[in-house]
Amino acid sequence: MLTLYRPGDGPWHRMPAGPKAVVLLLVVLGVCLLPASWWGAAVTAVVCVGCYAVRGAGMRELVRQLVVVRWMIVVIAAGQLVFAGPEEAVANVARVTAAVVISGLLTSTTPLGELLEVLERALKPLALLRIDPDRAALTVAVTVSTLPVLARIEREVREAQRARGGGRSLRLFAMPLLVVALKHADALGDALTARGVR
Repeated sequence: MLTLYRPGDGPWHRMPAGPKAVVLLLVVLGVCLLPASWWGAAVTAVVCVGCYAVRGAGMRELVRQLVVVRWMIVVIAAGQLVFAGPEEAVANVARVTAAVVISGLLTSTTPLGELLEVLERALKPLALLRIDPDRAALTVAVTVSTLPVLARIEREVREAQRARGGGRSLRLFAMPLLVVALKHADALGDALTARGVR
């Protein structure tokens, strides 16, 4: 979801990244503290819709965020229905979904560079544990930047597999994907080493 930034000029886009992260974190904490009940789930849904109803985000963006995590929501819902009652299951699924889509609101309205600056400031206390905050932020940046690359590699491998008349074998798909991903990781490591990052 960190790769889903959409430019805009609405209130969420104009709000500085730090205060916006704090506000949305408080919203997530608020909905997670609601009772596990039907009305708690309803309030959670209203809060999510309200956050996205602000000009510059919109319902289309909310749907896009939900599509990204649809299978996670289905799996959580199935597990909750097995181990909890319907009321608690709906409430817990609403909480998890709210946490995901509100986090998505932060990432879809904040450029990656600004998010990483906020992360770097938040990691400053790690210096007390002798962990370099800049290095930790760089690790996150590299990881996040790799996500769209891996998505592109996955599409290319699938297209090559189809072109060769391959079936849907996981083994035939996973091995080329792993080899290409490792090549990319090796090239990235060489590039970082060349720039003095160790």
